Amino acid sequence: MDFFEAVEKRHSYRGPFKNVTVSGKDIVRIVESGLKAPSGKNGQTTTFVIVDEPGLVKKIGQMHPVNKAMQQAKVFIACVVDKNPESVYEGCSFQIEDCSAAVQNMLLSITVLGYASVWIDGWLRVEGRAQVIDKLLGIPEEKTIRVLLPIGVPAEDVCPKEKKPFEQRAWFNKFGVL
Repeated sequence: MDFFEAVEKRHSYRGPFKNVTVSGKDIVRIVESGLKAPSGKNGQTTTFVIVDEPGLVKKIGQMHPVNKAMQQAKVFIACVVDKNPESVYEGCSFQIEDCSAAVQNMLLSITVLGYASVWIDGWLRVEGRAQVIDKLLGIPEEKTIRVLLPIGVPAEDVCPKEKKPFEQRAWFNKFGVL
């Protein structure tokens, strides 16, 4: 699969996973693709915890009452950031952007390798869920999980949702002018 096909096929998968192991070699490749993502001022602010111990995977998965991908994940990748990021340029931190670039690289890698995932973010930020998982994973007090990726082999074929056409979201030289 080439890059553009991976971009086209990547989608958020919330369905069930097959009872198939995710290769440790593939997980390393996926995380390495996240580590190679660009970061503001090369700060490389995002770190990762790979959760593959079955009991821990199950405990985290059971926290989500609806999302099948969370409940049936074979592996999770937790993307960890600082709670109070340092400025790296003119008073700005690029930690969220750094994390997002890493996650996108990993999602594309997940697609290329035949797995599926969904970007879990907002769910973590309510009802103290990130803090619970932080404790389960031994995340230092000054850091927290910002994104969680459940990974597995999809049990269902799901087509990516249709995106708005180019003309509705991109223009040359002036906003809204074709």
